[in-house]
Amino acid sequence: MKKDARIKYVSFIEETTRKSFDKLKSGKFEDKTLYEFIDRAIDDLKENPFVGIKLPKKLWPKEYVQKYAINNLWKYDLPNAWRLLYTIKGNSVKIVAVILEWMDHKKYDRKFGYKTS
Repeated sequence: MKKDARIKYVSFIEETTRKSFDKLKSGKFEDKTLYEFIDRAIDDLKENPFVGIKLPKKLWPKEYVQKYAINNLWKYDLPNAWRLLYTIKGNSVKIVAVILEWMDHKKYDRKFGYKTS
């Protein structure tokens, strides 16, 4: 398989999302740990934006489609059952992994309709 020569970036879908990420760094121990998990995921996404698991369209939350007009959705499994959700945008020169949000497993299950409780 040929290596993707496009320039790879990682960004956040909204400034508030980036600020929430930055705020984790100065939070309590659990927040700092989550910051480190996401920071490591960002490094991985810069290397290979396709490192996550591509989610089938039928599972996409309607809010992502309506609010962000996504045409793909990826999940990166973080330690301690956290999930990082992102979409990929790109052209022939660059590819961008755009972080939508992160959440714990319980919220992920509810958002994606796996559990109703």
